[in-house]
Parts: sequence; structure tokens; C-alpha cells
Amino acid sequence: MKSICGVEGVRATGIKEGKFGLALIEASGAAAGVFTSNLVRAPPVTLMEERVKYGHLDAVIVNSGCANAYTGGQGYNDAIRMGEIAGHELGIDPEYVGVASTGVIGRYLDLPRIEDQCRRIAPLLERSIQAETHAARAIMTTDLTEKHALVRGNGFSVGGITKGSGMIAPNMGTMLAFLYTDADLSAATLSAALRQASNRSFNRIVVDGDMSTNDIALCTATGLAGSPAPGEFSEVLEECCRSLAIQIAMDGEGATKLLEVIVNGAPSEEEAATVARTIVASPLVKTALYGEDPNWGRVIAAAGRAGVRFDPDAVDLVISDGSISCPLVSDGKIVVDLAAAKKTMQGKKVIFLINLHTGPGSATAWGCDLTEKYVEINGRYTT
Repeated sequence: MKSICGVEGVRATGIKEGKFGLALIEASGAAAGVFTSNLVRAPPVTLMEERVKYGHLDAVIVNSGCANAYTGGQGYNDAIRMGEIAGHELGIDPEYVGVASTGVIGRYLDLPRIEDQCRRIAPLLERSIQAETHAARAIMTTDLTEKHALVRGNGFSVGGITKGSGMIAPNMGTMLAFLYTDADLSAATLSAALRQASNRSFNRIVVDGDMSTNDIALCTATGLAGSPAPGEFSEVLEECCRSLAIQIAMDGEGATKLLEVIVNGAPSEEEAATVARTIVASPLVKTALYGEDPNWGRVIAAAGRAGVRFDPDAVDLVISDGSISCPLVSDGKIVVDLAAAKKTMQGKKVIFLINLHTGPGSATAWGCDLTEKYVEINGRYTT
């Protein structure tokens, strides 16, 4: 199993017809969620903020092609209706159905299409690689590949699927992510672990700096395996989320390279994360990455505007491709070999390591390069 269907008690299926897809995932247990902090939030997000307070889910229904965002009262009622459609087909209480949408903002759901698709795929729910692949593909929009992760713990598993390619700069949310574990956990424990894992993974990726109206991550624990040791579940969940987050950054709209920024020596972990995210979000850094131009001054400049205090004359900066490293700045002094630095930028992954030498905080963020293809994709997104 690749991901969610590798978790005991999870069945899935999905369908994709042109731009319009529908995924169903059935799994019963304690549940938690994190959501976009965008003031303009889609009705499915508002609905799920209310439902997740129950601390339990039995299934999730997700449509792609229409975000059901900025749709007011009708959109909220349509989100409720989506849950009712899934509840009817699965024979479960709609109040315990998770609902999520992704696609174009400012358009109403085609409920007859969703009802038709749900009726056709509900009998196909199963625990198989094929089923979870159908579900992962069903929720894709501009994504080029489906995204799966499965991590085994000591007697339990955590799996997830996600979608995301553009409009990626999450803040307490995650694009769309659906995570499952067979560990036996309370909703409160699950919620705390999900929030921490999201902060250290999904909330540290930036493709374009735009935060979605629909960001949502839901995690359900079926409880069919043992109870993990304290802290172990959090570590495994974080590893699963990190894998999914990196896959999103790699699949950024128009991207050709993965950017990883590691910040050490910050006053705190949160401040290290702020610096790392500022660097991966910089259009100047992202375009230099695309052009394989070792214009490392852009990295220092981005760090300096992150709002974190440090001594610029005490910084270390290194560029790497994962196997070969090239020092750029050492203790605030320029030591770069530009030809060697350029060589490290010619692969599919570029890493910047910066040490601020101001404290114990460390964090990593991920992003991608910015290319002409990004403009092409988004310049004609609805037409």
C-alpha cells in the first residue's frame, strides 16, 4: 500500500472526469483538523471547523474543479448537501462526514454532477493501491502527480494523500490533506499532534506566496492498532506530513527545482521558521534558482527582512545539491567560488544552509523555482 489504504480500517475510491473529480474515503474514528487562516474562507472550511469539534468522522467527500468559495449562504448549504449525498450512499450520519472542495473560486457547485459521481463510485470503495490512486487523482487540479505517503510506527501506521501545486503559502492549514492512522488515540491527542506536524511541514512550504481559501487537513484515527508510546505518534505523523509537503513543493506550478532552506542558530524554532519561509518565498531567490544563478546575496537580503534579529556580520551561508557543498559566506566574510556554486544549482534540488549564530533555534522550509510556466498556467486558469 502507498498510503491511506495501508492503514487499517480505511477504504477509498475516486473518479476524475475532465476538470471535475470526486473522492470518497471511509474510515471511522477520532478526528481532528487544521484550517486556512484566510479571512475569505470557503463554506466547506467553515462547516468543517464546526464538525471537527465533535471529534469524530466516519468518512470524507472531496470534489475538485469548483472550490465552492465566496459563495455565501448557498455555498454553505451546498457543502452540507455534499455531506448528505455521501452519508446517503454510505449509510452513515451526514454530521460525521468531512467535506472539502478545490478548484475555481466564485462558482457554485454542480450538485447533480457530484450526486451522480458519488452514486457511481460509492460501491467501489476498497482497500487497495488502485483505490487510493483513484482518490488521490480525483482531488488534483493543476497537480502533475498524485501525492501519497505512508510511515510505519511501532505497531501502527500513518498514511496520507494531499493535493497542492499553486496558491501555496499555508498558515495553519495545508491545501487539501487527508491523513489516517490506525493508532488508538483521543481526539484531543490527535488535534495537538496534527497542529504541531502541520506547523513543521505544511506551514513551511511556499510555492507562490498566495494562501488558499480552502486549505484544510483532516486526520482520522481508526484505533484498530495499539496505543503508541508518548511522543512516538507525533514523530511518525510529522514524518508523513513532511513527505507530503515536500512532494507539493516539488510539484509547484511550473517548477523545475526543489528549494530547501535550513536555518540554524536562530533565537527560537519559530524565528528560524520565519527566516526560512521568507527566503523560500522570495521571488528573487526563486528566479535565481530557475536561472541557476548563484546570486546568493538575495538569500542574505531575504533573511534580513524576515523580522528576526541577528548580526549580519556573523552569518554563515552554504549552498549544496545534497552531495556537494560550497561555502558562500563564513563568519560574515565572502568566501564564495561562483563557478563551484553554480555547479550545485544544476540538479533538481538546491539547498541553502544559513547559520545566524544567535541562539538554539532551527527550522527547515521548502519551495521551488519560479518559471515562465507558472505565469502561463495562472494567466489562463479559468479560460
